Amino acid sequence: MTQATLDIFQVIADPSRRQILSMLTKDSLTINSLAGNFDMSRPAVSKHIKILHNAGFISIEDVGRERYCMLKQEGFNELRDWINYFDKFWTTRLKKLETALNNKTK
Repeated sequence: MTQATLDIFQVIADPSRRQILSMLTKDSLTINSLAGNFDMSRPAVSKHIKILHNAGFISIEDVGRERYCMLKQEGFNELRDWINYFDKFWTTRLKKLETALNNKTK
């Protein structure tokens, strides 16, 4: 799997992956420490981590025998761009409505 083949919305649709992302906002965590927060096997958590890593949301750094997961800001760029597109869309629509209402009251 490469980053280009993953749909970011499918990646973040899973509640466990969203929880992993939320947990990583506080600090980088080992895969084992992340796995300890879920009622699923370590391999299942590792699968979620691999998906987040392949999608570019997290990086994994080997430190000794441990593997640490960290958020990657650039992994969120596509999501932010998509949201910004619709923010601009609605801002433009609301400004047009405001202009129309102001012209009608004159």
